[in-house]
Amino acid sequence: MTTPSTAVLDDFAEHLRALELPLPVDGADRARAEVSAALSQLSDHVIPRLESLDAPLLAVIGGSTGAGKSTLVNALVGETVSRSGAIRPTTRRPVLLHHPDDEPWFTGTRILPGLARVHAGGGPAPGDGGADPADPEAPHAGDTTGDVDPATSLALHAESRIPQGLALLDAPDIDSVAAGNRELARQLLRAADLWLFVTTANRYADAVPWEVLRTAAERDVTVDVVMNRIPEGPGVAEELAEDLRGMLEHNGIEVSRLFLVAETELDETGMLPPAAVAELHEHLARLAADAEARGRIARRTLAGAVTGLAASTRQIAEHAGTQDAERERLRQEATEAFSGSRERIDAALGDGSLLRGEVLARWQDVVGTGEMIRGLESFVARIRDRVGLALTGKPAPSVAAEQALGTGLVHVVVDETARGAERAEAAWRATASGRSLAEGLDLSRIPESYREEVAAGIRAWQGDVLDLVREEGSDRRTRARVLSLGVNVVGVALMVVVFASTAFIPTGLEVGAGAATAVVGQKLLETVFGDEAVRRMARVARERLTARLDALVAARSAPFLERLDALGQSGSEQQLESDAADLEQLAREIREAA
Repeated sequence: MTTPSTAVLDDFAEHLRALELPLPVDGADRARAEVSAALSQLSDHVIPRLESLDAPLLAVIGGSTGAGKSTLVNALVGETVSRSGAIRPTTRRPVLLHHPDDEPWFTGTRILPGLARVHAGGGPAPGDGGADPADPEAPHAGDTTGDVDPATSLALHAESRIPQGLALLDAPDIDSVAAGNRELARQLLRAADLWLFVTTANRYADAVPWEVLRTAAERDVTVDVVMNRIPEGPGVAEELAEDLRGMLEHNGIEVSRLFLVAETELDETGMLPPAAVAELHEHLARLAADAEARGRIARRTLAGAVTGLAASTRQIAEHAGTQDAERERLRQEATEAFSGSRERIDAALGDGSLLRGEVLARWQDVVGTGEMIRGLESFVARIRDRVGLALTGKPAPSVAAEQALGTGLVHVVVDETARGAERAEAAWRATASGRSLAEGLDLSRIPESYREEVAAGIRAWQGDVLDLVREEGSDRRTRARVLSLGVNVVGVALMVVVFASTAFIPTGLEVGAGAATAVVGQKLLETVFGDEAVRRMARVARERLTARLDALVAARSAPFLERLDALGQSGSEQQLESDAADLEQLAREIREAA
């Protein structure tokens, strides 16, 4: 059976790198940590192992502070290759021991690409005063990275006493006082084909090791356990071993082998006698010599890791959905705030308030009030007389009415959009995610240029209305009527009719001078163009006004929506769910290929 392809993993890694989880909602930190851990495991172990199933088996030796991991490693090799001591943390830079012929597997970035390589064991560098070659933190001959941070580097030690096909990695303490060491320890354990977990007779019930062991069980990782420093005495080792096995079974943790190491006095060089680790040494030697057994372990751990990634991906997908829902909630809050502004602008247009006060006075200057219209000729004559006032040097009444109407509309738009921005920002600042978007910004502030933008938009609409008048008055007879009155007079009349239209829910225009004024404008237009043409012109003028007002309100909502758009890609939940299904299928193929 062919080896499964890494294409699914490559696509999955790309999706994780593109994932944005920017909002501080519940679970966000955990989800980001899950993403980071998944990417780390992909590059550190899963992808390189799937690409190189015949690579040496990597056994990571992990455990609690003071469990004796480094002492155990030194005993397995027969010399001091990993330093231990009383000062915590005892292991700072991880040490990877491999057979010299396996060196090409580890010197590059095939596994653990984020850790710089430091070549240890090359002997003291010239002129360095005799650096200890057993100290993985000391510079050695051929070591060009002696100043690399131990927490971000990996000391490689070629050792002929390590059997070919197997590598041992001495990891930092999983409960180290240094947070960086704790995370590094977990990263290395995620990269392992085999976990060699070291504990002691008096600390095997500690909480932290069991947390890590449960993680191993969830990912179906092959685990061997070493219980170190067992006190002498009849039946002590058997009793402790039975208790530990019971705890493992109770927690659903399957352990491949359990090794018992008695409390033994170290020799003058700080080494355990070979007999203390003989059983473990023999087990590792047999494993290294059995390519089929190594392959089974590698595939089992790999399949378990991929299955674990699938489960983690579903959790990440769920949080991506939470993020998307929060984005939509914030977008809806902003949209609703400005939709309210837009509705209030329409209400101001429809309640007749714009046709009172200054606008009403200026419009009355154009058409007069209190007289019934008795015929086109007399009506046009009166209007022509009033337009003629412009020849005396006085402002044309139609222009003054148009300006008053525009000024009133500008004031309404600016005020209502300002209220909308205040509502939107207040809603955002009521939650942590909204505050994170508004932090350091004054989103409700009216830009200095906005009033002029509104004024320009209203002037543009008034220009649209005058264009409608010119287009509708293109035939000879109608043009004569329009010109006799003046395009501006007819245009202002159309604007008044638009504002008085039932499309804007009129209330205040049904009585009083405003209503009479609107009737005058309606009659003027009908006299010039006819009923059907007036209805068509009013509808087009309303549509164009609506479009202008929508654009002006949208311009004020833009800073809010742009903050959301700047968060990056959304809608990743379904893609991640699909990735999880693909990972589950890949895990099945890996198991079947064993």
